[in-house]
Amino acid sequence: MSGVSFPLRVKAVTIDLDGTLLDTIPDLAAAANLMLSELDCPPLPESRIRTFVGKGIANLVERTLEAAAVGPVEPEKRRRGLELFDRHYRNVNGRHTTMYAGVQEGLDALRARDFPLACVTNKSERFTLPLIDMLGLAPYFVQVVCGDTLARKKPDPAPLLYAAREMGVAPNEMLMIGDSLNDTQAARAAACPVFCVTYGYNEGLDVRSLDTDALLSSLLEAVELIEKV
Repeated sequence: MSGVSFPLRVKAVTIDLDGTLLDTIPDLAAAANLMLSELDCPPLPESRIRTFVGKGIANLVERTLEAAAVGPVEPEKRRRGLELFDRHYRNVNGRHTTMYAGVQEGLDALRARDFPLACVTNKSERFTLPLIDMLGLAPYFVQVVCGDTLARKKPDPAPLLYAAREMGVAPNEMLMIGDSLNDTQAARAAACPVFCVTYGYNEGLDVRSLDTDALLSSLLEAVELIEKV
């Protein structure tokens, strides 16, 4: 962790979705295994699929297929897998997803302190917007940047730089809160301070190994570590 001083003075906050605000693994795993079933592949445990989450749907599908097939997957099967996953995930999106403890209270506290909030996720817009609306999160965000909003997604800094421009703040005045290497790499490349929650997905990495300014056991803890400029 870096040696920043607290409270950290920032003007805005961006927050990751999967693994930070919402536990979406049950829906993703259900869609992935329905996809595998149609491709005559064996199912994978939810715990294994959890380690594939973080770099978008295409990466999740490819890694799932590789794990089920125990090796490289030919292009046609990958294309068919994406098609099937898309259909199944549309049907299950939000069905089993839950909000992490402290998220509602954290969002309420951040809004009460007048922090503009953005959600920056690698999930496609067609899944993100219905999901945050279904879970009642949409009103909290002045900006939602999805995995297909721009040509590049996290760990590229482009989504965070875009969010900062849209909210009218400098990147170093905008805190990123996430759960994975994608988030810390994107934040560092964009020159944003970054906090990580300890309960997220992390693509199998120990969150304590990440380059982050603080570790949080809940979103609510972030409120005590920052101050509005």
